[in-house]
Amino acid sequence: MTLLDSEVWGGKFFSDGWRDSPAEQPVTEPATGDRLGTVGLATAEDVNRAAARAAEAQRGWAATSPQRRAAVLRRAGELFTEHAAGIEDWLVREAGSVRSKAGFEAGLAIGECFECAGLPTHPQGEVLTSEDARWSLARRRPAGVVSVIAPFNFPLILALRSVAPALALGNAVLLKPDPRTAVSGGVVIARIFEEAGLPAGVLHLLPGDGEVGGAVVEAPEVRVISFTGSTPVGRAIGEQAGRLLKRAHLELGGNNALVVLPGADVAKAASAGAFGSYLHQGQICMTTGRHIVHESLVEEYTAALAAKAEALPVGDPAREDVALGPIIDRRQLERVHGIVTDSVAAGAKVAAGGETDGAGYRATVLTGLTTDMPAWREEIFGPVAPVISFSTTEEAARIVNDCEYGLSVGILGDVGTAMKLADRIDSGKVHINEQTVSDEPNAPFGGVKASGTGSRFGGAAANVEAFTETQWLTVRPDIADYPF
Repeated sequence: MTLLDSEVWGGKFFSDGWRDSPAEQPVTEPATGDRLGTVGLATAEDVNRAAARAAEAQRGWAATSPQRRAAVLRRAGELFTEHAAGIEDWLVREAGSVRSKAGFEAGLAIGECFECAGLPTHPQGEVLTSEDARWSLARRRPAGVVSVIAPFNFPLILALRSVAPALALGNAVLLKPDPRTAVSGGVVIARIFEEAGLPAGVLHLLPGDGEVGGAVVEAPEVRVISFTGSTPVGRAIGEQAGRLLKRAHLELGGNNALVVLPGADVAKAASAGAFGSYLHQGQICMTTGRHIVHESLVEEYTAALAAKAEALPVGDPAREDVALGPIIDRRQLERVHGIVTDSVAAGAKVAAGGETDGAGYRATVLTGLTTDMPAWREEIFGPVAPVISFSTTEEAARIVNDCEYGLSVGILGDVGTAMKLADRIDSGKVHINEQTVSDEPNAPFGGVKASGTGSRFGGAAANVEAFTETQWLTVRPDIADYPF
């Protein structure tokens, strides 16, 4: 039996083993509509039962030796390596990933587990000074039960980047993947950690609808919620968590800018811009959604970008060698096209693309925009590259910052000019001479403004801050004398 054999998980969810579910949902291939399998759906009652069990199991897991927890994470990394090909296949078919994107995501999962294997032995606090005759310590303790709510676009890594560090630091986890990618964003992780030796009850896989999402936030045992997804849903979860006095780590949307400075290599800049806008059909929070190009280069850059867009084939990545796969579902495809057509109706011009192509959307370049058009103001989450010009770096900074989001910015060209511009930009990430899409397991990841609550993932410092609580601990050599 293979790791992802559907006989194990078909029609089931994972909570103290694989449980039959009275409600099921088909796993559908977005490129063809074919049925790939069936996942079991959890209910709010299942969530409450899982949360109570997770709280119980977490105490034993937190007491497990650091080296033992590290060994589970290392073994998970080894299993991700051994089963990479099968995992990539699921990412291609279920999430509509092109093969290179699937390979990149599977590679990130391996790196995430090995990076997090160092967390159990990472320093977990500090020694403080004290005016009294005592030792004074600030130590980090596991938060307890962590709920992870993950999206469809990079379903594996956007779940694992919270699941892995939370587990490594001694927490139990309730994982709710997007139902559209419940295998690659849920079943894969549950099966990996099951085989890696994670004790029963520490990790629960709970696919479901909004009611289940509400339950994994509301459950009284849950102390931390880690959510990656849209800004409107993130706001609602943040409000809910605030009312319940729980911490919510929110990684939300983005409308990310790529600035092309005067004198930049146009051919290389257009290549970077195409990658930033069209990777995974633009369905990435870090996608390059705004191309801000110096007026001396804008015509040449637009022509080069349009030529690249026209040359990118769209199709079924499981059966064809294509650059762009399907949009996740028909509703999102119609939304992407609606934003393009509304912007054209307002005066924008299509330099390339602008059309659906089966279940996909052709790589699109828009020009002649004003900053109040939908294609410029909104996060499109599709393969659309709007281009606008600027004359001075001051104007470029103003255009970049004139956006409700603040997730990722790329600046291409002279490094000195780029450094000065970077200091004026409000963004969680700035990449000089790179496009906007980048991620590494050891790098802090997050955004500002409507893009979320800052860097809450990646690297030891951010992960320890995200998934532990600080406890003040004092020790005296004997009982103190008191005046009462």
